[in-house]
Amino acid sequence: MLETTMPALASLEAFGNVTDLLVRRAADAPDHVAFDVPADDPASWRPVTTAAFLGDVRALAKGMMGAGLAAGDRVAIMAPTRYEWAVADLATWFAGGVVVPVYDSSSASQVDAIVHDAGVRLAIAGSRAHADLLTRALVGTDAIGTWAMRGVDGIRSLDDLTGRGTHVTDAELETRRTLAGHHDPATIVYTSGTTGEPKGAVLTHANFLGQVLNIAAAYREVVTPTGNTIIFLPLAHVLARGLQLICIASGMRIAHLSEPSRVVPALSVLRPTFLVVVPRVLQKIQAAAADKAARMRLGPVWERAVSTAVARGRLAEKQDAGRRSRAPRGLRVRGAVFDALFYSRLRAIMGGRVDYILSGGATLDGALSLFFRGIGVPVIEGYGLTETTAPLTGNLPGRIVSGTVGLPLPGSTVRISPEGEVLARGVGVFAGYRDPRHDAEAFVDGFFRTGDLGRIDDGGRLILEGRMKDVIVTSNGKTVVPARWEGAVEASPLVQHAVMVGEGKPYLSALLILDPAESAAWAASHGSTFASGSPGEVRAIDEPRLRAHLQPTVDAANALVARSEQVRRFTLVLADLDDHELVTPTLKIKRREVLHRAADTIDTLYRGAAS
Repeated sequence: MLETTMPALASLEAFGNVTDLLVRRAADAPDHVAFDVPADDPASWRPVTTAAFLGDVRALAKGMMGAGLAAGDRVAIMAPTRYEWAVADLATWFAGGVVVPVYDSSSASQVDAIVHDAGVRLAIAGSRAHADLLTRALVGTDAIGTWAMRGVDGIRSLDDLTGRGTHVTDAELETRRTLAGHHDPATIVYTSGTTGEPKGAVLTHANFLGQVLNIAAAYREVVTPTGNTIIFLPLAHVLARGLQLICIASGMRIAHLSEPSRVVPALSVLRPTFLVVVPRVLQKIQAAAADKAARMRLGPVWERAVSTAVARGRLAEKQDAGRRSRAPRGLRVRGAVFDALFYSRLRAIMGGRVDYILSGGATLDGALSLFFRGIGVPVIEGYGLTETTAPLTGNLPGRIVSGTVGLPLPGSTVRISPEGEVLARGVGVFAGYRDPRHDAEAFVDGFFRTGDLGRIDDGGRLILEGRMKDVIVTSNGKTVVPARWEGAVEASPLVQHAVMVGEGKPYLSALLILDPAESAAWAASHGSTFASGSPGEVRAIDEPRLRAHLQPTVDAANALVARSEQVRRFTLVLADLDDHELVTPTLKIKRREVLHRAADTIDTLYRGAAS
């Protein structure tokens, strides 16, 4: 199958622009709690109703207008994920502006480039450091200025900005709010650039409306007014903002968290029904359970529990497909025992109420998906890009197939090119980049070129097979797509990133970039230490015991691929994974930068080998 389409489930005609989503929800359910906001006590949360949120948005929008923001002006928001981010996002649209999100981990050069390329006129910061970066970037422009969210001393606050709008009438605000139409820009999102320079993707109000209305219609079982979620992805990422809009429009309660240390304690308090995570989070949950079982001398029991969960997950998928398969008695008995021992405790860690988890941002291992399905928490894997306004495809409740990223979402078409590239067209696909030069190679026959390799199965589901730019051609002329091998190795909690190398070389090798926390714990338990390197350094380490520990993982990955795709040599590597030049804000490794910094290490893997 080379193309698959899903018809739209919702019409956009009744909505003028994105702001109508909030206005209508507030009219329908003004007293419904829309947000949980951290209170002064770290263990408590303050509810915010839809009407109160709308009031905060309208007040700040008036302040922006009073400060001189004109329709179409760009507003940069650089802050961690928090309630004020949501207010600033919607307020900019109410004031007729265009949102330019900036990752809070961005460097000074990145902030400067984005601010100047987008033509930012007003900036909102989450901290003193963010305010300084934005203010410096605005020097020499006709910008209105920079304001900071609450708790930043010495910088004008959002309360100050709100105060600028006391003379702006409700009628003036309503006129400004309704100016933008479907095809006007809503946001300019700069791609994180794993392989090249960041590009400003212009997403319209129609892009957001199309995604929000169609996804809400397709996932009615997941996004409900009685449900709640925690957003801890960066709100600078379009997936988090899209999720937020879906929740606002559908009435799902939202809490924001940006500090990883607060996530687990918050789960038991907020008890979410739905979570969005990257696969690494699921790997760490499973690995933590395995470590605890090992410390209790229950390692073999845990392994049996894992295989039982996978079997239960596989059976559930067969039942989804309409096969009336009853679980064998032995599987039912083992499932009940392991539920009491392990599964119920894992569900409790996640708050005890999670109905579904959405996994995105990277490929999810099929066995991991089956494991969580088997413990009673189905994982919906999806796929999308900034340029598709986040989700393009997704598995659906009751129709989950592990190892795939599901069907096109309503209103979308996925096509596979003769070269195997995934092409996209639909309600969420953007019209182009801010710089038209970047559009030249971005589209073909009206479809956006994703740069990803994939295929469509007989059921119309998309299966991803790697990035086109990551393809390796060895000196023997073999073309290798490294994604499957790398994904298998990254299933180890000790390996944060696996990077296969071998372009123009006689055989394949790999850099195994260690997870800092997991490798430090391993070293401590084995009486070893890894000396920390200089910031930005990608440094090979010589630890034979750890290498021997990971050898079976590499062997298992090699067993999954053809002989020509197997890795012959590998090196363990420590890297500064907080370095924004090395890792994107969504935790994807910048392969080109890794290869550059590790050039000497890579050379040692081929020392003595003929080119």
